[in-house]
Amino acid sequence: MASNIPAMRERFAAQSVIEVLLLEQSLVPPRSPLARFFGRSPLGPESMFWYRGAKAEMAVGMLLAELPAEWTTFHAIPAGAEGTEIDHLVVGPGGVFTIQTKRHRGKRVRVAGRTVVVDGERLPYIRKAELDAARVTTLLRERMLLRPSVRPVVAIVGAKRITMYQKPAQVKVLDAEDLRPWLLTRPPVLDPVDRIEAANIIDSPDTWDAFPSLEPQQLISEFAALEKSVRAARKQRIFWVPFGSAALIVGAAGMPYLITALIGLSVAH
Repeated sequence: MASNIPAMRERFAAQSVIEVLLLEQSLVPPRSPLARFFGRSPLGPESMFWYRGAKAEMAVGMLLAELPAEWTTFHAIPAGAEGTEIDHLVVGPGGVFTIQTKRHRGKRVRVAGRTVVVDGERLPYIRKAELDAARVTTLLRERMLLRPSVRPVVAIVGAKRITMYQKPAQVKVLDAEDLRPWLLTRPPVLDPVDRIEAANIIDSPDTWDAFPSLEPQQLISEFAALEKSVRAARKQRIFWVPFGSAALIVGAAGMPYLITALIGLSVAH
């Protein structure tokens, strides 16, 4: 039983990702004064992956927060014994939706049926989305008379372009910016009583493989401090860009003289 676990609605967007991020970051050695001076990021290679994922989930979380009151939104739902989770889960008049968030800033995303290709790499987004929705459908139907199946969604953050060659049969793939209007235009399939019942089932920790986690406010505070440090490093790097450009120009201008001098030294010897 998970009766001592906080309700699922108390979890915030990217909570699980931030937990992993902070753990990874705790293993990263502190930057030297010189590294800080030149604006090297405080994030380690592994931390960078989780940091970007957290930012993407938080962005989608903010979009979902703008849904009307008849919609209930959940985040970072622990949905598997192996640590897998559902990024976002929403209940509203249009039904129940599992939402998988993926960040592909500036990249081209191509969708052809069950295949998603990002810059030439095939990724298993459709299968994961289908599994998430099927799992939630089963959990709800074991506990209530739910007729419509849970609808899986993949929300892409920051893509340069999403090209749809063939729509997946079950999964909706879209730009994250289009997520809220798409949800609001779904035809009504759940009445208020069903929505409340479904939301209460999802809200219960006993429905999920939930374990105690760090205090949410502590996570938010530590992430905010890390984010502030990342932004400061980025500003510092931007500050040095003009100097780097000037150095390249001076170096390029002086290159012929350097080559001539080297040739002269070679001849002399």
